[in-house]
This record gives sequence, C-alpha cells and structure tokens, in this order.
Amino acid sequence: MEDKRCASSAGLRLEIIMEYGKLNLKINEILKARGISKNQVCKDLDIPRSNFNRYCRNEFQRIDAVLICKLCWYFGIGIDEIIEYIPPEK
Repeated sequence: MEDKRCASSAGLRLEIIMEYGKLNLKINEILKARGISKNQVCKDLDIPRSNFNRYCRNEFQRIDAVLICKLCWYFGIGIDEIIEYIPPEK
C-alpha cells in the first residue's frame, strides 16, 4: 500500500491520498444548505470547535464514529449524505 502526501498551495492542508481513494466529509455543504453556523452545531452537540473545524476542512486521519452519529442525528440524515468516497485518480 502506497501512502502519498501532498500539501495544498497554501501549505496549510496536508492531505493523505491512498492508492485506494479517500473520504470527503460534506459538512460545509450541509451547513450552508441549512443555514446553520458551525458555532451553533458545536454548542448544540458539545463538540470542540477546533476539532469540528478540522472535519469541516477535511483535515483528519481518523473519523470519530460518535461525531458522525451525532451529526447524522442532528441533521436527520444518513451517513451517505455526510461521507463521500472519492476513488483514486488513475
């Protein structure tokens, strides 16, 4: 299994791209579509804002199952509406 790492043009985002694809969290799209602020979600679900920001920016190495369950419950949606699988580029 090959692990390739690349930084964005701003140099702030380190993205791990595995040869079998990656996951994209669609939290920002959901927040925008529903007109809900990050602050409100963090307050309602008792989530540290710094952790939530990392998930919103897709800057994670592991996914917190409890957080994903909280978000599905909060938004009333299924996991497939929050997490998107992106196949590797060929």
